[in-house]
Amino acid sequence: MELKVYRQDGSDAGRTVTLDPSVFDIKPNDHALWLDVRAIQAAARQGTHKAKERSEVAGSRRKLYRQKGTGHARAGDVKSPIRRGGGTMFGPRPRNYKLSVNRKTKQLARRSALTYKAREEALRIVEDFKLDAPSTREVASFLKEMEVTGRKVLILTAEGDRVLYKSSRNIPKVSVRRAAGACTLDLLDAHVIIMQEGALEALTEALGEKEAVAE
Repeated sequence: MELKVYRQDGSDAGRTVTLDPSVFDIKPNDHALWLDVRAIQAAARQGTHKAKERSEVAGSRRKLYRQKGTGHARAGDVKSPIRRGGGTMFGPRPRNYKLSVNRKTKQLARRSALTYKAREEALRIVEDFKLDAPSTREVASFLKEMEVTGRKVLILTAEGDRVLYKSSRNIPKVSVRRAAGACTLDLLDAHVIIMQEGALEALTEALGEKEAVAE
């Protein structure tokens, strides 16, 4: 598959790049996508939820009244879970929601996500560019020329670009990621992925099939 290359101003650069079929044209594995996205979303949970149990609420441990002869149901102390103000029975406790996913499964999930985006024609390739200073107006103009204004856009760079990040953070639905740091959820969530050529090379190098070296 070949894609046109665009310049920083959104104009056609007059050339194309060929996408590596081992990264952008595989048989997508939906189960791998589910495993990786589930692990990413689980890791984002704080896990700090906590409810006070019987031994933690304030109150006397004294038995409220004698066991028999009152005509009422037997009762213990005021901290009983069945009484108002008592402790919570089987309440939530702090826990770690992190799930483990194999490295190869993560790579397969990212390749599957990129394949889906390529088939949906949701990939754009642009020449490598650097902004001299943060400029939201310049990035907004670029997105307008690329005809992606108002859509969820993920811009991938080869290396971390702090200036581009600052220029994009005030634009709704636009995020900037380093290619190596973009997870499966980032790729799937975006309506359009704009990759600099350096980012395309980095992704191909990280996810592409390595050719065996003859001895």
